[in-house]
Amino acid sequence: NGTYPTPGRPASGYVVEDGDALVWLDAGPGTFPAALLLDVPDRADALVLSHVHPDHCADVFPLLNHLRYGDGFRDRPLPLFAPQGVVDRLTAFLGAGPDHDFHRLFDVRLAEPGAGHEVGGLEIGFGAAAHSVPAVVTSVEGSARLVYSGDTGPDGDLAATASGADLLLCEATWQGDPPDDRYPYHLYASEAGGIARDAGVGMLVVTHVAPTLDPAVSVVEAGAVFDGPVSHAEPGTTIETKGNA
Repeated sequence: NGTYPTPGRPASGYVVEDGDALVWLDAGPGTFPAALLLDVPDRADALVLSHVHPDHCADVFPLLNHLRYGDGFRDRPLPLFAPQGVVDRLTAFLGAGPDHDFHRLFDVRLAEPGAGHEVGGLEIGFGAAAHSVPAVVTSVEGSARLVYSGDTGPDGDLAATASGADLLLCEATWQGDPPDDRYPYHLYASEAGGIARDAGVGMLVVTHVAPTLDPAVSVVEAGAVFDGPVSHAEPGTTIETKGNA
């Protein structure tokens, strides 16, 4: 779901695997229990938070307590990529000073548009999202390349970042035709389809659909613009691209 979880439908949270490498994208409410089922907190090579809005990062708090008190095991801090200011907001909520376990358990790194990083044999890169707070779109490349929109309107770097990607995981918050006075910081399903078409991606997966809307309609609207495979990020879905990435 976009905005808030509902029963059986967590907010934003995704896992990218390529061989033994694993990157966790966003930790919205309801995603941490699902991540536990896959041992993601202990297996992840990195966690990427696209921005500070709670529907994308609130489950960092149960993750933190799992790393502190749970029965899992990590032999090193978990690399945490986030835009400027995100970690300051999270630690302020916790009242976490410089000696807090947050700084011992996470290896905080800046997710900055234009920057690239190698993590677990995967290349992670970032572009600027068009959102109401600092936010990034994320590229993860190994044997295939996935691009994740995070939250963005149509004026960010998503189309350029997604050019030629094997899979575009794209927000499609709303349905219907964008009005003239549209909110500029989210996408309509048809716009997600247009970005996928213009970027020449291999397949499109729409996500972050408003909880009051039927995702099947979003798939139809995106598919009316993009002629490649289109699906919705149903909870628990696994999608394989070339090279089994």
